[in-house]
Amino acid sequence: MNPAQHTAAVATESAALVATVAAADLSTPVPTCPDWTLEDLTRHVGSVHRWFTELLRRRVQQPPARREVDLRLPEHPDALPDWLAASAAEAAEVFAATDPDAPMWAWGVDQHARFWVRRMLFETLVHRVDAELALGLSPHVDRALAVDGIDEFLTNLPYAAPFAPLTARLRASGRTIRFSSTDGDGDGDWLVGLRPDGFALLADHAEPRTADATVRGSAADLLLLLYGRLDHRSNAFHLLGDADLLAHWFAHSAF
Repeated sequence: MNPAQHTAAVATESAALVATVAAADLSTPVPTCPDWTLEDLTRHVGSVHRWFTELLRRRVQQPPARREVDLRLPEHPDALPDWLAASAAEAAEVFAATDPDAPMWAWGVDQHARFWVRRMLFETLVHRVDAELALGLSPHVDRALAVDGIDEFLTNLPYAAPFAPLTARLRASGRTIRFSSTDGDGDGDWLVGLRPDGFALLADHAEPRTADATVRGSAADLLLLLYGRLDHRSNAFHLLGDADLLAHWFAHSAF
């Protein structure tokens, strides 16, 4: 997917989340985000939107020393859905005024403005799924979005230790884990290599290679698995290889 598609998808996912929470009791617990209610989730997503928007507006070139932004939170929780919609609208305005190829600081691999649009997309998508699950709905994740989201997650996860410290324990001596989608036309295969000094998505694995452990499932389910929203031991997945390696990965990789 390209930055224009990411921008459009942020708007779509934001609108879907707003519609979901606007029709719901915001005191509803969110099982996939322990200790959160829909009120907490809505406040979190809108705050992230406003923070990322501020980073883009300022085109930051260094990690911010402080995370201060005027959230303009409403006084009453009932106004949070409208506030979230306004947060998304403000983000869309900044996206439209921003060159996605503009160099700027990002915590992940891609040091350009487009990083933050893509990151906002999957932050919003996953929490839209959280909200729907909390209400007993069956979330749908478009396959193209899921494939892009898996790639974004696995590409950037090695750099997430500052806010996901358990990832620093994802170490092994030349071990590999494959995530393989069971739907689509062959564009859904990711091989992760674990080394004594870290781990990374292996971009060049054109030759078939047997991994030490493999997880097979639909792209949408794999995306939610990587984000800790599904259990790898569920019937949605077919597991091959080293079960202890998979348990180690999933105990230390979600953020």
